[in-house]
Amino acid sequence: MPQKQVNGFTIEVNDEGYLTNHAHWNRAIAGALAQELGITLTDAHWRVLDFIDKDFKEKGVVPGMRRMNKIGGIPTKDLYALFPDGPIKKAAKIAGYPKPASCV
Repeated sequence: MPQKQVNGFTIEVNDEGYLTNHAHWNRAIAGALAQELGITLTDAHWRVLDFIDKDFKEKGVVPGMRRMNKIGGIPTKDLYALFPDGPIKKAAKIAGYPKPASCV
């Protein structure tokens, strides 16, 4: 597995840059990963990331767009505003989870 230096931490990632071990994730790493994607995290971003974390721990998969809307209460337009050009994929990467199966 490739390794990457992020905010003073060494993390293992797959070929697409997703963490391979969520136990190595923390908020500082999330902030650095977001910066790499051109995103500065705000409270609104953390609401999405916290929902992904909670839902992944319950279901074992990254929630899709519909679940984010219906269960998370986060409208699609807000997701695209926060994480342009692939909100679920980018949010999952920043949250330290695998690329969602529904994302190409």
